[in-house]
Amino acid sequence: MSLREAFETHKDRRYIMFGGKGGLGKTTFSAATAYWLAKQGHKVLVFSVDPQASLSDIFQRDIFGKGAVEIMPNLYAQEVDADRHIHDYQEQIRKKIRDMYGLDAVPEEIEQYIQAASAEPAMEESAIFDAVVDIVVGGEYDYYIYDLVPLGHALYYLSMAKVYDEWINRITKLRQEMREQEEMVARIKRQKTTEEDHILTELQYIKDRINQSSRILTDKDKTAFFFVIVPEEMIILDTEKAAGLFAKFDVPIVGYVVNRVLPADLAGQVIPPYLQKRLTMQGDYLRKIDKIFGKQVVGRVPELERDITGLVMIERLADIMYGNGKM
Repeated sequence: MSLREAFETHKDRRYIMFGGKGGLGKTTFSAATAYWLAKQGHKVLVFSVDPQASLSDIFQRDIFGKGAVEIMPNLYAQEVDADRHIHDYQEQIRKKIRDMYGLDAVPEEIEQYIQAASAEPAMEESAIFDAVVDIVVGGEYDYYIYDLVPLGHALYYLSMAKVYDEWINRITKLRQEMREQEEMVARIKRQKTTEEDHILTELQYIKDRINQSSRILTDKDKTAFFFVIVPEEMIILDTEKAAGLFAKFDVPIVGYVVNRVLPADLAGQVIPPYLQKRLTMQGDYLRKIDKIFGKQVVGRVPELERDITGLVMIERLADIMYGNGKM
């Protein structure tokens, strides 16, 4: 199966993820895929949560932290600004505290806690995860192309849904037990029934959002995950291990795209010994990739003579990956 067939034969796949180790071409493949789908008349959002994201460089547009920016008709790109999201998250917490307890201002000791919590390393990951939830549950686009962070971080983000869900379940259970105790005391004292539990309502809201995004990212009918790989020993081994870990999180791995393949016609030319050795070695690794991943190898992309930046080069890459045909 080719990359194009992966889309043509499964038209319900609307959430597309490209993952792999850093620097292999995930972002360029994400951009090219988004471009190709947009050219077919679909409304597409390509987005990244990588702090070192290069969608701005590839599209040659300043899009960081600006929300969804229109690149061309049907194609939108977004780079999440984690710091801005943390700031917005703080404001949401302050507002909920004020509204919940009828306060004009957040007490100083709580404000200090909010500031301290925001400095924790996990806060950035949480903010980014929350931003991804906002994006994928929005439903505004026909296709969502998710340029994942490098493998280790990607696994962390994917695992956060389960971690959050377990944590929310525990907190919700404790809160429900407290609620039952409060109601029992109210009945004994013949007091008015306790008011609506805003905290329990908020916990349920968070849980529903997490479950909704988790269902999307693991839906085998609607989601497709592609590993980007290059013909090098360590990359092959790391990808094989990562595939096993991703499978544990029920991520629907559809295929592997091999990048930076040296042109085969070099073999018939007079080339420097160094390049000849590289060509021979790469041939061995390509055979190894085919042996390990088999029919799940859905595409090979050649090493190009220049970086992929600007719509002209993105279009060229899209043609290589998907051909000129229509869906």
